[in-house]
Amino acid sequence: NPYFEVNGALISRSVIFELRPLSKDDILTLIERAVYDNERGLGAYDAVIDEDAASFLADMAGGDARSALNAVELGVLTTERSEDGKIHITLDVASECIQKKVLRYDKNGDNHYDTISAFIKSMRGSDPDAALYYLARMIDAGESVTFIARRIMICASEDVGMADPNALNVAVSASLAVERVGMPEASIILGEAAVYVATAPKSNASYLGINEALTEVKKSGSDPKIPAHLQDAHYGGAAKLERGVGYKYAHDFDKHYVSQQYLPYELDGREFYRPGELGYELKVREHMKYIKGEND
Repeated sequence: NPYFEVNGALISRSVIFELRPLSKDDILTLIERAVYDNERGLGAYDAVIDEDAASFLADMAGGDARSALNAVELGVLTTERSEDGKIHITLDVASECIQKKVLRYDKNGDNHYDTISAFIKSMRGSDPDAALYYLARMIDAGESVTFIARRIMICASEDVGMADPNALNVAVSASLAVERVGMPEASIILGEAAVYVATAPKSNASYLGINEALTEVKKSGSDPKIPAHLQDAHYGGAAKLERGVGYKYAHDFDKHYVSQQYLPYELDGREFYRPGELGYELKVREHMKYIKGEND
């Protein structure tokens, strides 16, 4: 990323072009042409490539056509012909040629999903030892480190949430660091993030809250009217429409809080977020009681 590596003065005098990686389908098309095209490819070698081998190369290429094509060429030129006289590029051949391990998961993917499920549930269940073990299994199997990092971020938000908001910061930082560092050191970063999330206090209050709010919106749509005093009042004539009239600016009041109607009147009293009693969320709970005068 030039914004990280190049002096800012040079960046300001340059035109930056973002070169996006090719999609998996693009890579698969190029692999097929390389294997079977007689004029511009290796068709004259009478080679065939298995579907799972082509898919594996497309995945492992990471959007880099050259990487996939080099592996195909190496496979065709170094693989002995089978009894039918053809050169067969199998999954094992593809793995050797691109020098990346095939994910050691069962063919239907159950073990893949079982392992990631166990990893997430171990972090949720506050077992750092199990989390590290399943993380190690995924890394050893060749699982994408970005895939793992995404799951840690999701767990940090869904299962730790406001009990320790820093968990999401740690997970996001780990995801960025993994992209910049790469393997094998990325495993250290993922391990640290997984342990942090696993040992953090837990709360799914914000997760439950947004799901409950989404359910309400799907049920009632946009029918519940936004209170007039909360509506936009920056344009001329807004006051005549009573938009923004009567709005109370919270910072003008003691504790920077003032009681007024925020939810639509049809949803008055509805509660979506119910803070728990662990970690930082306990402070949130007490703070909300304090500003509302419920501790008096």
